[in-house]
Parts: sequence; C-alpha cells; structure tokens
Amino acid sequence: MAKRVRAKDRARGAATERERWERETLAPFARAAPEGAAGLASAATGGKERLYTSADAPVGGAPGFPGEPPFTRGIYPTMYRGRLWTMRQYAGFGTAAETNERFRYLLRHGQTGLSTAFDLPTQMGLDSDAPLARGEVGRAGVPIGSVEDMRALLAGIPLGKVSTSMTINATAAVLMSMYLTVARGQGVAWADVRGTVQNDLLKEYIARGTYIFPPGPSMRLTCDIIEFAAREAPNFNPISISGYHIREAGSTAVQEVAFTLADGIAYTEAVVERGVPVDAFAPQLAFFFNAHNDLIEEVAKFRAARTLWAEIMALRFAAKDPRSAVLRFHTQTAGSTLTAQQPENNLVRVALQALAAVLGGTQSLHTNAFDEALALPTEKAARIALRTQQVIAHESGVPNTVDPAAGAYAIEAKTREIADEARALIERVDAMGGMVRAIERGFPQREIHEAAYAHQRRVEAGDARVVGVNVHVDEAEGKGPRADTLKVREEAEAEQARAVAALRRRRDGRAWKAALAQLARDERAGANLMPSVLRAVGARATVGEICEVLRDAWGEYADRRRG
Repeated sequence: MAKRVRAKDRARGAATERERWERETLAPFARAAPEGAAGLASAATGGKERLYTSADAPVGGAPGFPGEPPFTRGIYPTMYRGRLWTMRQYAGFGTAAETNERFRYLLRHGQTGLSTAFDLPTQMGLDSDAPLARGEVGRAGVPIGSVEDMRALLAGIPLGKVSTSMTINATAAVLMSMYLTVARGQGVAWADVRGTVQNDLLKEYIARGTYIFPPGPSMRLTCDIIEFAAREAPNFNPISISGYHIREAGSTAVQEVAFTLADGIAYTEAVVERGVPVDAFAPQLAFFFNAHNDLIEEVAKFRAARTLWAEIMALRFAAKDPRSAVLRFHTQTAGSTLTAQQPENNLVRVALQALAAVLGGTQSLHTNAFDEALALPTEKAARIALRTQQVIAHESGVPNTVDPAAGAYAIEAKTREIADEARALIERVDAMGGMVRAIERGFPQREIHEAAYAHQRRVEAGDARVVGVNVHVDEAEGKGPRADTLKVREEAEAEQARAVAALRRRRDGRAWKAALAQLARDERAGANLMPSVLRAVGARATVGEICEVLRDAWGEYADRRRG
C-alpha cells in the first residue's frame, strides 16, 4: 500500500514538472519553431500526446511479468530468447504442385512454418470445373478440390515436424479433414499434428465476405471443428480468430482489438453452451492480427489485446487453466498499406510493421512481399520478405530482451488507452446481445466502414501522408519499367478441371455415395459433422460435393445490407 501511495505521489510530481516544462521551456521554443514545420501529417499525430511522462503510465509501471497473467508483457517467461517466432510466409497459386515448389523453396531458405492461401473457388466451396469458378482457379491461391490435391500440396513435407496454417473459413471442416487424412497417411498421429485453420466465420460477415452458409449453421460448423480438435487433435489450433481482415477493411486499432475479442467471446460461449468445459478447448484458441505502420500504437495494441483476453477468460468464463488465458497470435504485415506507386517503399513499410509485431510479442509472422500491390509475389520478392524477418531475428538485437518496449511512458500509456477503449466497445457489443446480434444489426460493419471512409478522406486531403502517393510523388512513375511480377500459367485452370473430372471417374462410387449420405444424416441428427466429413474426404468426395450436401440443408447466405 505504501509503495502504491509513493507511486501516485511520483505521478503527481511528474504532472507538476510537466506543467513547468511546458510553461518555461516548451512555450518559448515553440513560438520560435512551430511544430507544424516538420511536415508531419495530422493523422500521424492525432490522438497522441506531444510528450509522455510517468504521469501517463500505469501506476507502478509495466503490469506483471512475462509468462504470468495478465500476459501484457508476453506469454512466455523467456519469449524469443528460448525460441524465435515462427516465420510463416503465405503462399498459394497455380496448382498444388506449383505451390508445393514454393513451400519447399521457402523452407530451404529458412522459413519455419507453412501458410496456405487457397483460391476463391476453394474458399467458396466450388470445384475447379464449376461454371462459377471460371477465371478464378489458382489465381489468388491454390486450388484444392480433393484429398489428392492436398497430398500433392504437401508432398515431401513432414507433417510431424512442420506446422501449417490454412486461411480457410467456410470450408475449413473439409480442408482440415484433408490435412488430417494426409498426415495419417504419412504415419503422423493426429495428436502430433500442429497447425491452424482460420475457421472464423464471424469476421467473414463483418469484413471479408467469403461465407457460404447462414450465420447459425456456420457457427455450428465452427464449433464442431473446435470440439473435435479438443478431443482428437490437441496440438492443432481449430480456429484463428482474425482481426487482420477487420483492419484491412479499414478499422482502427481499437476496433480491431475489440471486434476480434468480441468474436472470441461469441465462439467461446457457443462451445461452452454445448457442455464443453472452457479449459478443455480455450488453450487451443489462436488469434490473428494486423501489423500497421504506426509502430508505437501497434506495439501497444498487441500488449492490450493480451491483457484484455486474460481478463475476459478470468472474469467471464472463470477459466482455471492458466493456458486458457493466454492469447497466442499470428501477425501479418498490412497489405492495405502497400502501394503500387514506388513499390520499393513497401520494403521499408514491411520492415517497420514486422518490427512492431516482434516488439509486441507475436508467436508467428508473415511479412508481405514488396510487389504484392501489383501481383502475387515472385520468388525473389518472397525471399526478401522472409529475409526481413531473419534480419530482425539475428541482427537487430530486439529478441534478446523480453518485452523491450516495457516501461516506455508512451507504450504503457497507449497500451492502457487501447485496452480501455476496446473494453468499452466490447461492452457496446454485449449490450446488443453479443457479436452475432451485433452483426445482424450491422454494427461492426458500419463502424468499420465509417473509420475506413474517414481515413480515405484524410488521405485525399493530404492530412494522412502516404509516401509516393500524396507526398514525395515521383512524376516519372509509370513511365519506366514496372517490377517483375508473377504470372500464373493460363493452362493451370484447365489442368485442375481435368484432374477433378479424372478423380470422379476412378473413385469408388459406392463408397462416395454412402459417405455423402452419412453426412446428410448426421446433419439432420445434429451430430458433430467432422467425423462424417472425414469419411467423405477419405472416399474422395470433392470440396464442392461436400459443400453441396450442406447447401441443400442450410441454403446460402445473402447479406441484404450489401444491396
């Protein structure tokens, strides 16, 4: 108690000293050299103090120690001194064989985990020969139609040693089943399989749009995966609750934290309502955040998110296992900040964003390639993006200290500010009846759209400065040669369509029909669908065929607010 009183006294003293400094030192200097002279955009300084002191930081300094609740300072006591973050570069294009080549290329160059981008038809539950898939097969990700494609994607990669992240949502149950089937074929027990499926449908309704089914059935399928993994694949993350796409849609840092954690609350409540104890599955929940340009704000954002999740697990769910309160997260640098103008500038942006993620304590990291505003990354660009992480890991010295930003007045003040504002926003969602109800009312969508619109207005007015776009513009831009870009082979789509047709001809038709019929029966019975999806995958049913059974049962969702 005496220490707390002394800390408050020091804070009051710091506030008094600041007032003196502003009056005696700052004011005369600022009259001679106005602060606007440096050319900083107002957006870069908005909401920030000119100077932070101990009066702005939490009483007593940085809260807690690393590896202990509320985990503000990191989830492990030694953080990167014991093990570096997983370097997990996102890849997928053309065919499964071509993406496998890119995976193996990155692993040879020091990548330590895989991250899979699936093409739009795979994400939307369409086979590569479906009419609606034309022109999209293999363009922005790898097409995976059957377990045979998954086997080709992972050929030569030991799934007992390498973890794989899969950015897949509406069809997550199918792709996870394929992955587990391939792992078992390699002789790897499911208990030893490590990886993640994104499986976050709520953020699809909020920000991204790659949904198939209505929210109710989608929530059921998401919870089926979480429940199944808790029982059968305890080292696999059955969901990656994703703020990344919320931020890419234009949200603020506070909205990213608040809406992501509100989604996490909704999923946790839904699984607990099934009778599954929170500590049986919460340690497997993973998160996914964006790393933006404002380094101080981003570092504080990650620390605030950890603090809030520990609070949520303790107070809302009475979790007893300390692992349930740990917010483990993957980070990707901000694709929305990459510019087609002067694309080499993106190298600097990505390096700063990656540094923010590491200072903030990420568990794995993807660094965008500098050419991604133009096309899918070339091999060279992907290698430079990976090398960016490796330079931070081995040359910056940052990983040598646990939570090296702790105690900085600006970091501690901003951490508290983001936590307080995000907590208040979560309470607004609670007042609406939770995140599902808030989405139905369009609340998070509207908040994000308004934030995105306000930011774009600032860019167009020049208040938010973007180098190469509205400041330091190169008049010769566009007249010289552009950066080399990756071109997906035109033949890839036809090859994939022929492969799907060939699969249908050679599989056991009786086993295939029986497996899909069992899936339909289990859906009607309200059973967990993962066992029947696994059976269908093993019978060589395609993504499109499995999803068609569920479409017949559930229909497709159309967001009427989109007009």
